[in-house]
Amino acid sequence: MRSLRRPHLARPRAPRLSTAVALVACAVALAPSFTARDLAAQPRRAPAARTAAPIVAPPTPTLVVQLTVDQLRPDYLDRYRDQLTGGLGRLLRQGAFLTNAWHDHATTETAPGHATLWSGRYPAHTGVVLNEIGVADPQAPLLFGRGGGASPYRFRGSAFFDWVRTRDQFSRALSVSRKDRGAILPLGRAKQQVYWYALDGRFTTSRYYADTVPTWVQRFNARNLTAKWLGATWTPLLAANAYTEKDSVPVESQGKDFTFPHTLEADQRTGTYNLTEFPWMDDLTVEFALDGVNALDLGKGPTIDVLSVSLSTTDAIGHRYGPASTELHDQVLRVDRALGRLIDSLYKLRDSTRIVFALSSDHGVSPFPELTFPGTDPNRGRVDPRGVMDAARSALAARGVEGDALLLQSGIVSLDRRRLAARGVNADSVVTALRTALLALPGMARVDRVGTLAMNAARGDKIARRWLHAVPSDLQAELTLTFKEGYYWFTTRYATHGSPHDLDAHIPILFMGPAIKPGRYDAMVRSVDIAPTLAAIVGVDPIEPVDGKVLTMLLRPGVR
Repeated sequence: MRSLRRPHLARPRAPRLSTAVALVACAVALAPSFTARDLAAQPRRAPAARTAAPIVAPPTPTLVVQLTVDQLRPDYLDRYRDQLTGGLGRLLRQGAFLTNAWHDHATTETAPGHATLWSGRYPAHTGVVLNEIGVADPQAPLLFGRGGGASPYRFRGSAFFDWVRTRDQFSRALSVSRKDRGAILPLGRAKQQVYWYALDGRFTTSRYYADTVPTWVQRFNARNLTAKWLGATWTPLLAANAYTEKDSVPVESQGKDFTFPHTLEADQRTGTYNLTEFPWMDDLTVEFALDGVNALDLGKGPTIDVLSVSLSTTDAIGHRYGPASTELHDQVLRVDRALGRLIDSLYKLRDSTRIVFALSSDHGVSPFPELTFPGTDPNRGRVDPRGVMDAARSALAARGVEGDALLLQSGIVSLDRRRLAARGVNADSVVTALRTALLALPGMARVDRVGTLAMNAARGDKIARRWLHAVPSDLQAELTLTFKEGYYWFTTRYATHGSPHDLDAHIPILFMGPAIKPGRYDAMVRSVDIAPTLAAIVGVDPIEPVDGKVLTMLLRPGVR
């Protein structure tokens, strides 16, 4: 892939005369002139008090680092704080930690989380509502590796990098993740350097971005770094007494291999695929990101470049072993070390006064229902809407309406009203009957009509507000389903997320850089506030309306 040569000097900006300055100039021009005698006749005044030193703005960053740790809950940072000696620890002690931060949308999944974090807009406005309709795109096949095609074609509007590049066409970005959606969505639709793990030991991209990978990616893949982990054993990083969690909980890992140590398969095909569930996947991602920074000269200036790194292993381990496991605890310590290496390396490679970091998570996670609800029923704590949905589809089929006219995806019921009308079926009656039947299911907390969400949100209904922020107006959505807290979908046998409840929506937000006032901030903020705050730090404007606001309380004087 070829890129334009970047300028050696920043382009000068034309000076602007503010209205206030113009008025002062006009007043001076119209004022009567004074002679030296006139001035001498003026009464003497006491010397004026010394004026305060002018506020010096922090230097404009040349590198913005967007960090996403998949499934990182903020309580982990407080729980393990004394053991965090790497990147998370550095961000906590030298940066701003916003403890009361939330995804204010209901579909707390990976794709909508990544799209929201770095665009400043809710899923209702980005169009990325669910993982299922996130980045999958058969028209953008992978260049190589295992997995389907992927692109951001469903993403609507702009992301932070678009705002940067609108001001300077020479700004560039690199986005890296184990997951395709974790690499793609932080940059929106921008066709930059975007790569994800190909599940065979290599990093790949899709034809949306390029027809071939550049030499530096080929060289990295040829190093075959995954080989050193094949057959390796994962043991806890610290001594046993450093972990308070039980390491023998049969519900973890679906009852198989749920205690330390854990060994990665030595077979090349199986081992490179399952590496995604071992901490070393994050180390590999960081290594690839640093290679890219060097190869692309990101952050050298004078332009503002963006590095986006999404570390996915906390999500994989959290799903498999749960948020209360020894494995999850150890993984948080290891992602802390991986981030430490990334930050330390960037500080060695670039001017640390010209780098700003922002870290958050795409969602939280809820505990296994088996650990929340007593009893021995394997289906306890789970909601099964299959019977209700099948009965409704059968009734529609009897009237000549195909089954895909009625869909249930991640708690959103959508209905194609035009197809029902064509067969003379009253859609309102179908929705009413369906809502009544769904409300009767054990574990169901509420079933909201989409048309009532705005009204209920205006009355302070938090769940309604989060659903309102999750559903685009053109989704044909009719109902939203909210389970009782702690309940899962009937098919889910691993720890998961995706609900509008607080454990899934609560996330950490951390900033670090010369423009940031370090400290702990407990005011309520939202994930959509990150992108506009970064925009203020680097001095650019969003190119469209955003849902977030600038977090001025954590910015040093001089930042606009």
